[in-house]
Amino acid sequence: MASLPPNLSTAKIMSKVADNPFILVDGSSYLFRAFHAINPNSMQNPQGQPTNAIYGVVNMLKSLIKQYNPTHIAVVFDAKGKTFRDDIYPEYKAQRPPMPDDLRCQIEPLHNIIKAMGLPLIVESGVEADDVIGTLARQASEAGIHTLISTGDKDMAQLVNEHVTLINTMTNTIMDNEGVVEKFGVGPELIIDFLALKGDKVDNIPGVPGVGDKSALGMLQGIGGIDDIYQNLDKIAALDFRGAKTMAAKMADNEEQARLSYLLATIKTDVEMDVAPQTLSPAPADYDLLLSLYEEQNFKRWTAEARAAMGAAAETSDPDTSATVESDIEVNYSTILTETQLDEWIEKLSKADLFAFDTETTSINYMDAELVGFSFSVTAGEAAYLPVAHDYPGAPDQLSLELVLQKLKPILENPEQLKVGQHIKYDMNVLANYDIKLQGIAFDTMLESYVFNSTAGRHDMDSLADRYLGVQTVHFEDIAGKGAKQLTFNQIDLEQAGHYAAEDADITLRLHQHLWPQIETIAGLKQTLQDVEVPLVPVLADMEQTGVLIDSQKLLEQSQFLATRIMQLEKEVHELAGEAFNLNSTKQLQQILFEKLSLPVIKKTPKGVPSTAEEVLQQLAEEYELPKKLLEYRGLTKLKSTYTDKLPKMIHHRTGRVHTSYHQAIAATGRLSSTDPNLQNIPIRTEEGRKVRQAFIAEKGYKIVAADYSQIELRIMAHLSADKGLLDAFAHGKDIHKSTAAEVFGVSLDEVTSDQRRSAKAINFGLIYGMSAFGLAKQLHIPRNEAQKYMDLYFERYPGVLTYMDTTREFAKEYGFVETVFGRRLYLSEINSRNGAARKGAERAAINAPMQGTASDIIKKAMLKVAEWIKGLPQGEVRMIMQVHDELVFEIKEQFIDQHSKTIASIMQDAVTLSVPLLVEAGQGSNWEEAH
Repeated sequence: MASLPPNLSTAKIMSKVADNPFILVDGSSYLFRAFHAINPNSMQNPQGQPTNAIYGVVNMLKSLIKQYNPTHIAVVFDAKGKTFRDDIYPEYKAQRPPMPDDLRCQIEPLHNIIKAMGLPLIVESGVEADDVIGTLARQASEAGIHTLISTGDKDMAQLVNEHVTLINTMTNTIMDNEGVVEKFGVGPELIIDFLALKGDKVDNIPGVPGVGDKSALGMLQGIGGIDDIYQNLDKIAALDFRGAKTMAAKMADNEEQARLSYLLATIKTDVEMDVAPQTLSPAPADYDLLLSLYEEQNFKRWTAEARAAMGAAAETSDPDTSATVESDIEVNYSTILTETQLDEWIEKLSKADLFAFDTETTSINYMDAELVGFSFSVTAGEAAYLPVAHDYPGAPDQLSLELVLQKLKPILENPEQLKVGQHIKYDMNVLANYDIKLQGIAFDTMLESYVFNSTAGRHDMDSLADRYLGVQTVHFEDIAGKGAKQLTFNQIDLEQAGHYAAEDADITLRLHQHLWPQIETIAGLKQTLQDVEVPLVPVLADMEQTGVLIDSQKLLEQSQFLATRIMQLEKEVHELAGEAFNLNSTKQLQQILFEKLSLPVIKKTPKGVPSTAEEVLQQLAEEYELPKKLLEYRGLTKLKSTYTDKLPKMIHHRTGRVHTSYHQAIAATGRLSSTDPNLQNIPIRTEEGRKVRQAFIAEKGYKIVAADYSQIELRIMAHLSADKGLLDAFAHGKDIHKSTAAEVFGVSLDEVTSDQRRSAKAINFGLIYGMSAFGLAKQLHIPRNEAQKYMDLYFERYPGVLTYMDTTREFAKEYGFVETVFGRRLYLSEINSRNGAARKGAERAAINAPMQGTASDIIKKAMLKVAEWIKGLPQGEVRMIMQVHDELVFEIKEQFIDQHSKTIASIMQDAVTLSVPLLVEAGQGSNWEEAH
């Protein structure tokens, strides 16, 4: 067994490694991984310099030595300056950013500690650490010495043989010969060829254009190494991978680049050095020096260990941690009950560079919520609660809301006074009901967590406190109770309420102090947070406050029509079934479909009974009438209960409009979602669904304008893949589906039939979502081999798309995430899963997420620019009222409708610059459906 799961026991791992092996540590790999794994601001020495990388590397070394007890070992680092590879190819590693100053300053003290530990440390100029390791591993292997290379560098796989094994201590996996084949698809002897063919973006090894993982493996497995391939170019076309027919020409055109890439990817194994494996035995640790070095870096536990080793009494101290653990921070929470106390806090807030702020209210509905109190924090562990409306019997006297708002309004509305909140859009909306425009929003911890890792879990404060701070917060249910008897905040005892509210502000500040330093070091995340997500908060709040006008009479009429149709469908289903039954009962439906009517069982539930899920009914509906009627019944029932019945009840008494809530931290890819009501899920492909949109109307004197990005994800695919065919089609304004059909079916644009265009459209959109040949065959109702032929033709005509898919999957597997064009990240926890279905799902997400995420970034950037433009117009002339998928919806005064529609389309089209033009189509009408 070669690749081992993370939870494998140490004993089992060690059974794969020879006793007391010669260990070669890739110190440079350790250094960068430790630096990025531990927040630099969480560990500092008394001089304020970061120590995270030093701590991480030394900790890993201690663990490795303890586990394997080597008799010979070397820790190898890259030297400063250029290497021979830079002379061969000046662009080598040119894309890598310079080493951060916070890391550079840790190298010398780290080297000093390693040497004081007695470990041989090697730094050879003119070559990389890989070459030193490669040379020592070859020498050891020739001497029959078992060698264990500790690294996270995939290039090292070329060194594996019967005597050389790799270990990745971060993932607890080892790699022998079998492991290399399992991970890469070829053995160690072909790893250099593999890297040379496909290139390496990290090291800027060019590779052969158009060659990805699959095509590289196809040639290596089918023919052999690069020399064999160039001697047998004529055999490539017969190989079984997409693009094989045109690959020989690419290989021939790029032979020089392939040979150069081979040279760059080859680890030298003949570096001239003054050391050999047999000479690299560890020396006794210099505990006097270690004690001094540990004290300099403030490593308390290791300082105590050094003293103990010297024979001195061990001093007790808290262990260092690799994360910020704050659960033991002493807190000082107070309640503000006098004007003097309030003035003191206002002065404190005014002097603060940033303060955390929160409101407590009577409702989670921002339109109905009434203020009960405020909480503030300026320093971690210190916070205050300012109550204004606790009205339970015996409640103490509190400052009046009028006085508090009068004193707080200047600081809350001051854009120069920076604030951080948790889901601060809610607080902004509540304050708007009191004529306070909250400004100076610098951060939102919910959005910080979401941008940092959208898939880590929930982004509510209680979850974040537990995840990042190790703090178990007081939950609202703990003080208010649950269910029908749950108290509103104004009814809660002030002592309990005060601690709960102050903790909210304190934890918010501490979360920001933990998350922001980590986000700040990653340019894409920093820009996503500061330039998109946080500025969008007031824009969304304004849209929510504005709301949308609904024609309740039209919805009532539609509800009545739907009720009649639903009853009719129920009757028709009963007739088809031959008996009456409850259409909403899964058990009764199973009996009718699979026992009485003997319909084929498509899928079973985990309990082993036939499934009646939507996808199953859709398959059955292709051949059977009852499932078809049942699907229509379900669709209309949901439409009635969710929209036509519910929307009129959601019209707010104060505004006469419906007010949704937009969520920035739900969808993993960055897309906005909405609830109460959900505007994203109104069906538009059915006549009845479109009628719901007809009920979204404009105020008298206004018209509705809907501006929609056309084929935005396909345009993003063209940009990401840089495929010449796609770029050309969009640059010249061609019908992309017709253009694709012409390419795939080998006909002129004029000869493309409607069926061919439909097939091409299915391919275009299917590939974005990772559709397989099986899925395409099912959608087009054609044999699987014919669908595969279509896809093969597509990739031959658009090879850049295939390369993009291959390289994106490879990047995701290597780094565990993918990025949008603008640097938003999506982490994929299942990308290297042993579960095939989970892994395939993650691979599909890896391909689609950059497109969906980039589309979401674009619509958000467009919203910001449109909102800025609206600010310059007379108030009420243009209102942005809805955002749905790739569409923005506006209410515009009738006399300005044509002029402003064009301006909006222009702003949206110019919101970002891609390598293809963006197209926005803007329609207008008296209701949403007319405008769409």
